[in-house]
Amino acid sequence: MLNKQKVIKSSLLGISTLVALSLASVVGAETYTVQAGDTLSGIANRYQTSIQVLAEQNHISNLNYLEVGQTLTIDGLTESNTTPVSPISSPQSSLSAADQAAKEEIAQRESSGSYTAQNGQYYGRYQLTISYLNGDLSPENQERVADAYVNDRYGSWSAALAFWNANGWY
Repeated sequence: MLNKQKVIKSSLLGISTLVALSLASVVGAETYTVQAGDTLSGIANRYQTSIQVLAEQNHISNLNYLEVGQTLTIDGLTESNTTPVSPISSPQSSLSAADQAAKEEIAQRESSGSYTAQNGQYYGRYQLTISYLNGDLSPENQERVADAYVNDRYGSWSAALAFWNANGWY
């Protein structure tokens, strides 16, 4: 009788494992391990979903905090085959890797990287005032004006990010 129970338990365990694996492949659930420098918005962009969906799926209450090594479940989505679109402009190519990363981090925090994001008097990828953009809302002008603003005010995108981290804005 004892051997029969072991066989039944073993069979049930094997069947439940098989069902779980089958369901995961049907649903398309993936996991992603958070790396240094990752942001929730960056991961959402990569998997073509929203920050809110990822936060709900993973029970994340603080949208600005991820822990390196944290595993996120991404239900029904697959990683985009396209590489993230880098901001338009040639000036960015002259930035150091650290400044490029800081610039992208600020863009993600300000607008989730959108050139058309609006928040009252602030507009675009870097949430500058419309008057500061002189009415030209093109991505090229946003890049040019943001680079000039940061260079004049902070000297570098890395310094602007450090200011943001200390003050909550740049």
